[in-house]
Amino acid sequence: MQMDAKDQILKKIHYEVVKVVDGDGIIVRNILTKIEEEIRLYGIDAPELTPCRKLKQDESETQIAGSLLMKLAYESYDYMRSIVKPGDQVNIIQERNNLSDKYGRTLAYVELQDGSILNETMVAAGYAKAYNKIHCSELPKYQQLSLTAKTNKKGLYLYVDQF
Repeated sequence: MQMDAKDQILKKIHYEVVKVVDGDGIIVRNILTKIEEEIRLYGIDAPELTPCRKLKQDESETQIAGSLLMKLAYESYDYMRSIVKPGDQVNIIQERNNLSDKYGRTLAYVELQDGSILNETMVAAGYAKAYNKIHCSELPKYQQLSLTAKTNKKGLYLYVDQF
């Protein structure tokens, strides 16, 4: 991830994955303090795993049945679990002016051991889409990656044109 020097970033190291929550969230634990945090990945969105207000909103916006969206959510969830597993060490990168969402979850880019960024990987593979309702500096890049995945019918775009 190449961020401009002008971007105010905070990099936290010494974290391990506790659990994959869904296609755009994980729970991590600081290896030193043992404190757990729920991470909502910056700039991406995946379908919802369970019935909720957001699922109804997505259903209305996409005109795709909630049951199909939840099946797609499991595809996204399974793909995320194939990339990151409990016990994997990760780094958390945050934008200082945007640290948490309205639900109190930590907003972050998740850097994997190989240096790749989980957020970017999910979008490039088509298992999440760019999400502009929470600001992040990488959004333009994620929008391009999302368009490329859609054009190439990758991931969830193999089944639907939007989600």
